[in-house]
Amino acid sequence: MVDLSRPQTPDPYPLLPATASFDVASDDVVDGEPLKDDQVAEKGNTSPHLRWSGAPEGTKSFVVTGFDPDAPTPSGFWHWVLVDIPADVNELATGAASGDLPGNAFHVRNDGGESGFMGAAPPQGDQPHRYFFVVHAVGEETLGVDADASPAVVSFNLAFKTLGRAILHGTYQH
Repeated sequence: MVDLSRPQTPDPYPLLPATASFDVASDDVVDGEPLKDDQVAEKGNTSPHLRWSGAPEGTKSFVVTGFDPDAPTPSGFWHWVLVDIPADVNELATGAASGDLPGNAFHVRNDGGESGFMGAAPPQGDQPHRYFFVVHAVGEETLGVDADASPAVVSFNLAFKTLGRAILHGTYQH
């Protein structure tokens, strides 16, 4: 049974080592607003459009993550982990997670066990969940992990190799 009185988890990103910030925008996600049906697992299950600019000097690649800190687990829920996006890429089209990826970019399995994007899927009746779409500017051409790495291992590596973060979040509740 879902505990409906459970407090919302704090925003996890201020707890990480400080980095520069840069800009991210989306045609699909409005910061702080409910997600479109396209980004919900049982409705559209489509990765959102993301466009970023102003990455810190020295950026050699990007990692894009989608994370729900409000999932009823101690570790949240990783919905999307796209690693080693080339530094000259500054936009992912809607649905890019299910198409051809740029350069040598690859997916790490999300917490649903699939490579690619998994849309919002909070438990029925639970509090509103926040879905953080984060573009991480990395100071190396490769993060140094492979497709068998867990999202937690990717996140651990990002803690030491991230030059900057651009953060956008949407919400969803059944």
